[in-house]
Amino acid sequence: MFQQRFSSGARTLRGLTGTPVLGRPMAAVCNTLWFRPDDYFAPQWRGRWEVEGGGPTMGHGIHQMDLLLSVLGPWRDVVAVADRRARPTATEDVSAALVTFADGTVATVLNSLLSPRQTSYLRFDFEHATVELEHLYGYDDAAWTVTGADGHEDAVTAAWNKGPKGEPSGHAAQFKAVFNAVEAGTPPPVTPPESRARLELIAAIYASAFTGERIKRGQIGPDSPFYHRMDGPGAPWLLPRRPIAIAEQANEGPSGPGLEVPV
Repeated sequence: MFQQRFSSGARTLRGLTGTPVLGRPMAAVCNTLWFRPDDYFAPQWRGRWEVEGGGPTMGHGIHQMDLLLSVLGPWRDVVAVADRRARPTATEDVSAALVTFADGTVATVLNSLLSPRQTSYLRFDFEHATVELEHLYGYDDAAWTVTGADGHEDAVTAAWNKGPKGEPSGHAAQFKAVFNAVEAGTPPPVTPPESRARLELIAAIYASAFTGERIKRGQIGPDSPFYHRMDGPGAPWLLPRRPIAIAEQANEGPSGPGLEVPV
């Protein structure tokens, strides 16, 4: 469900992106900072790679990331970290990524289930304006803040005010768009290639986090373990470990107390 992209505010932003009014996109922020206590993971199906497919990167942040990509277009490469910091889960409970888009725009993406003050926050910095959206699980037109750069305030405000109004985000907005497309015989509002691009970014975040490599779009193919499962060969915190002496690790000095390292 990509319900965050179907609001009137999101449509206004997409309509203005790439126009002289806002100018080129430069940087962006995409935060899904939510809180889930330990007992949230009590049901056996939660927090399992083979069932949920991943943690907050896959199951929670995907909605905000879709809105980010619907505005900024194709992504180019990503560098990321992910970890299981606190929750009793096989998946990560926090991840952070630096995503570079095809046009050079740089975005930070943070997904967390460890954040007591919950918020969903997106920020788009263009040449002539900053556009911000803050909400939790859904929003309306009032959740947007638009700030024009010096000398561009009036033009930015006027253009934003001319955009669509009155459609909050949510499943109803997406269902309406889908049903309208079916009745009109037109392509769905989110096409299979678009959906795949979102999943590819998530797979790339996990691949970068677990391998320490920068992952480019298109790099994960059928020969990659991350093509078939979001955790690839397995999350680092779940891999078998073997003891290794400090001396073996440093290749010098006498053997000392063993350290635990991944096999």
